Amino acid sequence: MENQKRVKELAEKYGLENTIVVLGGAEAEAAGLAAETVTAGDPTYAGPLAGVSLGLRVYHAVEPEFKESVDPEVYDEQIGMMEMVLDVDSIIEEVKGMREQYSKY
Repeated sequence: MENQKRVKELAEKYGLENTIVVLGGAEAEAAGLAAETVTAGDPTYAGPLAGVSLGLRVYHAVEPEFKESVDPEVYDEQIGMMEMVLDVDSIIEEVKGMREQYSKY
C-alpha cells in the first residue's frame, strides 16, 4: 500500500509521462499484478491506486530494455545472479503484456 502511495505521489509530482516504474519481483504473477496496478489501477481495490489508471510505463529489472540502459557491471553485481534462478521469460511476458495493454506513455 505504501508503494502505491509513493508511486502515485511521484507520478503527480513529475508527471505521468516522466515516470517509469521498475519492478524487481521474483515471480511472474506478482510482477504482473504490480505492473497492472501502476498501469490500470489496483485490481484488488485495496490501495491508493484502486480505480486509478495511471498508465505508467513499467519494466522489470530483467527486461532487455532496462538491462541495456544500466552499467553492465552494476547490473551483473546487483541482478545477474537473480537472472540465473528466475523464470525470466515468464516475468518478461507478464510485465510486457501489462505494459502493452495498459500503458499510455
